[in-house]
Amino acid sequence: MILEGVPAGLPISAQEIDKDLLQRQRGYGRGARMAIEQDEVAILAGIRRGVTIGSPIALSIRNRDHENWRPTMAVDAEGDDTVSPETKPRPGHGDLAGMLKFGTGDARDVLERASARETAARVAAGAVARRLLRESGITVRSRVVAIGGVADQEIGLPTEDRFAMAAENPVRCADEAIGELMVEEIDKAMQSDDTVGGIFEVVAFGVMPGLGSYAQSDQRLDGRLTAALASIPGIKGVEVGGGFALSSMRGSEAHDEIFYSPERGLFRTTNRAGGLEAGITNGSPLVLRAAMKPIPTLARPLATVDLQTLEPSTAFRERADVCAVPAAAVVGEAMVATVLADATLEKFGGDSLVEYKRNLEGYLGQISRFWRPT
Repeated sequence: MILEGVPAGLPISAQEIDKDLLQRQRGYGRGARMAIEQDEVAILAGIRRGVTIGSPIALSIRNRDHENWRPTMAVDAEGDDTVSPETKPRPGHGDLAGMLKFGTGDARDVLERASARETAARVAAGAVARRLLRESGITVRSRVVAIGGVADQEIGLPTEDRFAMAAENPVRCADEAIGELMVEEIDKAMQSDDTVGGIFEVVAFGVMPGLGSYAQSDQRLDGRLTAALASIPGIKGVEVGGGFALSSMRGSEAHDEIFYSPERGLFRTTNRAGGLEAGITNGSPLVLRAAMKPIPTLARPLATVDLQTLEPSTAFRERADVCAVPAAAVVGEAMVATVLADATLEKFGGDSLVEYKRNLEGYLGQISRFWRPT
């Protein structure tokens, strides 16, 4: 993983990144691979004595399970060719589409790169982005709001403290009692050799107005954020703020009215926009949700077709999770943090952290009559 554009002078340590990597591996319902992989980052370049130096940051995370597949996936022509190809694509995975696209008769040419294992690198990069955002007064948190048919119906935006509590819960739920019901939902799926999906929420607190732009379509921050979340394996839907529910409301109900007081400056009493209007942050907390489908690899394989014979068959089986929604929430945090860090660098620039913070403080002073951090 190579990170470019991080200003010089930002303190960052491998231990700090490893904490986020551990969060990705946790969560009730994870599979056997988490017992193999014990993710730790190696910083190869861009940081000296715990501080960034302005050059690209190179991070590496060892894939321990690769040793088990080295003969099968050998790079050289003398690799083990006695292993039968996987010709029975799994419904819901990239097996079939990838095999057709790249003209291969073996799903193993597809599944390793299509695997969600690559999200470990995203989390490592997100940890660096999160560290930069802390210098801006921005924190990014996540929680699981639904697993299967069990949902947290908490009304209104939970406090940052509630999100911190969710990080300690086995399914990343802010409500302990509902979290226990979510665990039961995962157990039921496990007992029936099935899998279960859900919904997670990512919120960024302390985001100042003015990040992003409406000037060009690719600069709209809502488009960049939703694309980042949708790129996580298994994600099938993303919404901002009130999301799909806003479509059934009248305009008089759907929008966040603006108020002013000398003590608070401009403020809203609702946040249905999720902190974004016209592709720009408006100073309210940034709220996004993503829906994750159930893991496609099942202990009871689904029907498929053997691409070698074109005869009916059942999909091949791989080691997999029963539920990965809590882990996906951690990846979601990393993706939101990465996009927001890019947006702050675009807005405040700077080759060094000193320069970045000087530009930031100048802007916050400029808008202090209207907006104040809460």
